[in-house]
Amino acid sequence: MTVMVGESVPELTRELGAAVLMAYGAATWDWHRLHYDQAYVEARGLEAPVVDGQMFGALSAQAVVRWLGPGAFIRKLGYKMRSMVFAGQTLRFEGEVTSVVSEASNDVLTVQLRGSVGERLAVETTVVVSLPTP
Repeated sequence: MTVMVGESVPELTRELGAAVLMAYGAATWDWHRLHYDQAYVEARGLEAPVVDGQMFGALSAQAVVRWLGPGAFIRKLGYKMRSMVFAGQTLRFEGEVTSVVSEASNDVLTVQLRGSVGERLAVETTVVVSLPTP
């Protein structure tokens, strides 16, 4: 697969309902009530359970690997949370390749992603990926 600077990453959209948050909490052993207990979050002035920030990284990785395929190896992933995301909201990731460096048997891509709820930016992600050259 040949990838060029400026190439768009296919959009990844996920509705983050209560069941998704519970399943993610179970998979990561994160049982903080902030992520699933409606009464707990309302008592703290929030509208709904809060999406675990780690999920932003997992969804960013999913967007990139789904696009590039099983040969893609994520070398580095970092993200900056820009706003909270709550249970019941839909998070949309989109982005583009910002760098391609050729190595002996790989291309190393830098991918910038933005995760948004509607028009509100929730997270910005940088993913560095090794992709075997054909």
